[in-house]
Amino acid sequence: MIPPAEVVPYDDRWPAWFDELRASLDRLLAGLPAEIEHVGSTAVPGLAAKPIIDVDVVVPTAEQVPTAVAALAAGGYEHEGDLGIAGREAFRMPVDAVRYHHLYVVVAGNKAHRDHLVLRDRLRTDPEALARYAELKRELAPLLRVDRSAYVDGKGALIEELLS
Repeated sequence: MIPPAEVVPYDDRWPAWFDELRASLDRLLAGLPAEIEHVGSTAVPGLAAKPIIDVDVVVPTAEQVPTAVAALAAGGYEHEGDLGIAGREAFRMPVDAVRYHHLYVVVAGNKAHRDHLVLRDRLRTDPEALARYAELKRELAPLLRVDRSAYVDGKGALIEELLS
């Protein structure tokens, strides 16, 4: 599946897409004490975004991370390590995935988990922050077709400001 390379207006279907993913992940993680959180731009009503559902599998302790990694791998996810962000284990989607999504395993309350929640919740409750972030995403959107890293890097300063 080719990753979406455009920023689109908010889509009311995104919460339902997350619910589908959560149900699938609940089955894979059966017996593991984990919460599944919708994070990222598609979790913010009204925010323009790439139509990619970001999902955190939140485990209570670091000791449970290997169990979660193994369960997800058994379900077709490919573990990619932390991809340069400490405290966050990233996964490539199964080849038969129906919805494009990013999946991470984080420990409850660690920096990666807090950053995801703080940014999401700030954008949900601060209309000015939401407008600034949406405008920046639209400005940077052409980079998605030529340099995804530049798109991500271009958002960095504002994200750091919003997290502080």
